[in-house]
Amino acid sequence: MNEWPEGRSGRSRDGEGYGRGSASERPESARVMRQVQRGQGPGPRPSAPPRGVPQQHGYGQQGHPGGQQGQGGGQQGYDSGYNTGQVYGNPQGGSGGRGGAGDGGQLRPGGGGSRPAPDWKRRIKIGSLTLVIVLLVVSVGTYFWADSKLKREVDLSKVIERPKDGDGTNYLIVGSDSREGMSDQEKKDLRTGSAEGKRTDSMMILHVGDSGNAMISLPRDSDVEIPSFVGSDSGKRYENTGRRVKLNAAYAEDGPELLVRTVEHNTGLRIDHYAEIGFGGFAKIVDAIGGVEMNLEKGFKDKRSGADFEAGKQTLDGQEALAFVRTRYALGSDLDRTKNQQKFLSALASQTATVGTVLNPFKLYPTLGAGLDTLVVDHDMGLFDLSEMFWGMKGVTSGDGVSMNIPMAGSRGSNLVWDKAKVKTLVEQLNNGDKITVTGN
Repeated sequence: MNEWPEGRSGRSRDGEGYGRGSASERPESARVMRQVQRGQGPGPRPSAPPRGVPQQHGYGQQGHPGGQQGQGGGQQGYDSGYNTGQVYGNPQGGSGGRGGAGDGGQLRPGGGGSRPAPDWKRRIKIGSLTLVIVLLVVSVGTYFWADSKLKREVDLSKVIERPKDGDGTNYLIVGSDSREGMSDQEKKDLRTGSAEGKRTDSMMILHVGDSGNAMISLPRDSDVEIPSFVGSDSGKRYENTGRRVKLNAAYAEDGPELLVRTVEHNTGLRIDHYAEIGFGGFAKIVDAIGGVEMNLEKGFKDKRSGADFEAGKQTLDGQEALAFVRTRYALGSDLDRTKNQQKFLSALASQTATVGTVLNPFKLYPTLGAGLDTLVVDHDMGLFDLSEMFWGMKGVTSGDGVSMNIPMAGSRGSNLVWDKAKVKTLVEQLNNGDKITVTGN
């Protein structure tokens, strides 16, 4: 009767015995089950055979039949087919096994090989380049968008007999009472009335040059001579008859071109660029930047403009700002009003031409949109010229220049007469880039 378990026999298999009846003096476990052998010398151990591939028996470690077969307890060549106990990787630390560290690599959870360390230098370089490209695209897009909004309606090439060029750049900045684009409710809120057409409400020359910036107000009641000129629409030449009028009458007669011609004729200063803004656009710019902070030396009220201010520091919104620059009768004279206009425009420029506004799209785009929609300029004026104009006004506020009314010598009826000698000296200093020593009223 066979005492072995079912499927086993007491005979040796391929020359080797199992269990009882073995001729070897070594325990079967140490002889057959190589995965638990002790004291095995150094050297590579055979890799486990692929799963599912039967191991051929009767081969020694060198792969030759009978090679190094045990003789009386020697090294046995039989492979039992048992796994050596290694589940992943090469026992010598090689990189062949799945999930092995291989060459010092790091293990990933669940296996899968080594992961290279992130190249932060390359990532930062790519991120920086991407940011530069995005900023460049946005900047170029903003430039063309804003440039397309400029209303280049004034043709200075129609102005005849112009003075010679001097140092720096001269801007004629005009505030008109244009109500274009305003609703009936806006006209009511801003107290602008509903008069047709447009007239100049304020005029000033901004000089940006090597000797510093200068803001020179030209009262609209200034007594000036209308020179010979060519009609901006008709092209007809009108000769000088010695006719003297208030300065704002030149604008009313033939628009910006005749106004520029009249200013140049009476001052001898060449005007390089023209910029005009109406009531509505002025108020919208102020609201777009969140108001303009002013410090008023004394309070005043004016029923006509709607002004009602107390002395001290305060922030004016669009409606209040327009009332402030238009107030005339509560101040006593047109000269006092021009001083207020200079103060306000300088404060507006100082709070608009800032890095915080330029780099903040939530301020920049509303400000540009509000201002450019109603801003009228000459054909040759671009965004860079406009930027220089605003920074020039800001420079006056910061002390890099002077702010003054054009020198006066008296009056002729209700017209204000300029001091010709002082005006001549002032213009020479501006043209030559000299320090301004002339003072105004």
